[in-house]
Amino acid sequence: MIEQTPTINIKRLMKTINESATIGKLSRGGICRLALTDDDKKMRDLFIQWLSDTELEVRVDDFGNIYGRKEGKNPQAAPILIGSHLDTQPEGGRYDGILGVLVGLEVLTTLNNMGIQTERPIEVINFTNEEGSRFEPPILGAGGLAGHFDQEFVYSRKDREGKTFLNELKRIGYHGSKRNRIQNCHCYLELHIEQGPVLEHKNLDIGVVTGIQGMDWLEVILTGQSDHAGPTPMNMRKDALYAASKIIQVIRETIVNLDEEATATVGRLAVKPNSINCVPGEVIFSVDIRHSDDVIKEKLTQSLIEKISVSAAAEQVAVKIDKIWESSATQFSGNLVNIITENVKKLGYSSQKMISGAGHDAKYMNLITPTAMIFVPSVAGKSHCQEEFTEAEAIEKGANLLLKTVYQLANSNASFK
Repeated sequence: MIEQTPTINIKRLMKTINESATIGKLSRGGICRLALTDDDKKMRDLFIQWLSDTELEVRVDDFGNIYGRKEGKNPQAAPILIGSHLDTQPEGGRYDGILGVLVGLEVLTTLNNMGIQTERPIEVINFTNEEGSRFEPPILGAGGLAGHFDQEFVYSRKDREGKTFLNELKRIGYHGSKRNRIQNCHCYLELHIEQGPVLEHKNLDIGVVTGIQGMDWLEVILTGQSDHAGPTPMNMRKDALYAASKIIQVIRETIVNLDEEATATVGRLAVKPNSINCVPGEVIFSVDIRHSDDVIKEKLTQSLIEKISVSAAAEQVAVKIDKIWESSATQFSGNLVNIITENVKKLGYSSQKMISGAGHDAKYMNLITPTAMIFVPSVAGKSHCQEEFTEAEAIEKGANLLLKTVYQLANSNASFK
């Protein structure tokens, strides 16, 4: 039997999503709303207005994270935290991150309109600079809150124009107080679009996220010999680009023959001298390696390093390989995952458990509180682009699942691991 529970107002939710999409609007319906820009300020101002309209207590911490608090019957109880981020990619969509924040707002609006006060407080949060499109690395607001990044590190990040995170935070008026950081959080829940094609391909309503893949980034520098394209015989060349093409093929073949969860991507490549009539003398490219098991990830990274070195030697080019970034895999709370899975069944939705291939604010929140995520389908798997889209029906199901779960947890004294 399908349980009857409080439900969100999908028309109201879609209205807020569509209104959000007008700030930083691009020609094909997407959004450019980089962190701490004027458009980010406009969105923050609107979000705070919505929080105030919903009679939530508003505060801003020292990283610019914005909170809206619905008080509980026991104000001293550790609150439930729900949210995500409102910043976007340079040519982003209207759902990535934004959906999690605005569904969080809708959950609290629904409870307020129904006159429901839970035992625990509930807070919705907008994290600063999740995307990392302006200030690197990504997930700075959540990482700072969780203690993964210290305040000095976050404040000193610079954009491409040399502007610092701190100065831009102050410029837009969102440099809040350290004392406003959330304390003693009971758990954190984040609803998000899948950003991949699996749920739609399998015709499933919900992805119950059990964790986030670990990630290694390599920078590979191949050095051959730049020569004239005409007089240099093919068998006497040390062509760095040709060597790179062979290596990229080896990387792909290694991954596809391993398991379907592992991924490796060469997403950036620079060629020198990059001239039409010169044999390429140097190539620099990146390798992004991901897996949910850190042991497997590390073995895979070492295997690829060895294969890259062997392939480079075979083409008579020098090679230098550096690991420039490493992020360990994240395992979410098994208890929270089980609660969400049970609520999916009670609501009559279809689902599967899945690992997130992308990073999220939940990754760092998991360091300080039990955490879990809910995915809803992305049409054609598109994300980080203007064509990013999720159907209203899918959003409604995800939002009602979050509402049911939050309502349950906010009236429970259960602890999680």
